[in-house]
Amino acid sequence: MLTIPWSQTTGWQAPQIRPYGPLSLEPSVTVLHYAQTLFEGMKAYRDENGKVTLFRPDMNMKRMNRSAARIALPTFDGNALLDCIKTLIRLDAHWIPQEAGHSLYIRPTLIGTQRAIGVNPPSEALLFVICSPVGPYYPTGFKPVSLMATTEYIRAAPGGTGGFKLGANYAPGVVPQKEAAKLGYSQNLWLLGPEHYLTEVGTMNMFLAFRNDDGSTELVTPPLDDVILPGVTRDSVLVLARDHSSGKAPIAGLPGKLTVSERPITMKEVKEKADNGKLLEIFGTGTAAIICPVERIGYLGKDINVPTGDGGIGNIAKGLLSEIVGRQVGAIPSEWSWEV
Repeated sequence: MLTIPWSQTTGWQAPQIRPYGPLSLEPSVTVLHYAQTLFEGMKAYRDENGKVTLFRPDMNMKRMNRSAARIALPTFDGNALLDCIKTLIRLDAHWIPQEAGHSLYIRPTLIGTQRAIGVNPPSEALLFVICSPVGPYYPTGFKPVSLMATTEYIRAAPGGTGGFKLGANYAPGVVPQKEAAKLGYSQNLWLLGPEHYLTEVGTMNMFLAFRNDDGSTELVTPPLDDVILPGVTRDSVLVLARDHSSGKAPIAGLPGKLTVSERPITMKEVKEKADNGKLLEIFGTGTAAIICPVERIGYLGKDINVPTGDGGIGNIAKGLLSEIVGRQVGAIPSEWSWEV
């Protein structure tokens, strides 16, 4: 594991790499009382020739710094931290599986460690990074998920912290998740406001595909608006889909006439599209699953069924997934792939 202490008086101190083990923290440290903590999720991949790469890690560093600034934790040089993480990965390279779909999960974390009772910017902090091998999200094939569009709870609100990857954003979602599971749904679909605007799927961003009256297709995702986390996979899908739409880099399986939008979507619109046969696909995006197809949404006591295509995944989701995975594992040359 990698550890880098910080203090207000000395700034960032020398990085250390040591065996994974416990952290020594006093009971009064601010992270335990005021949730002064944030984290990132990244993966390292090994290709068939043994080359190890990271996928768009610069975006994780930018988001981590943005999260730190939001809760008054110290910011840092993203390139310098990436160099430290690469050193850690090289030392742990024997833990990176070479089997298809496997990778090394990397969890950079920053916590406030000042020993004080009181809500203030901490004068001490600790940045640490741990790693773990992970297998494929769908080891036996795609399994579309079901969503409970909850009208009782919200994940975030304008002006809050929903657009930042903070530890405090995750614990409040556990109870709604348990309640959705009791009703037979895999995850929550988080809504916002009396209009029931769509925001996120569980801990993922979300995309919907609609058929337009002229036969073209719209791929749409809700706008960030500081309520939705700016996901790396979300951004990758938008870039790839727009390159396809413009003709710059066509993707097999995606419609020839495709519009890519970031705009508000309500459950009323989703239901109307489904009732009129114009709802084509819904899928979540995130580091763990990359792309996760949705098969139904429970909303106000009724289910909205979503087409999933052959094999449990629609053509748009399948085409985008193939493009992203290809860049992650080095099968498709890309500037998004950073060699370790």
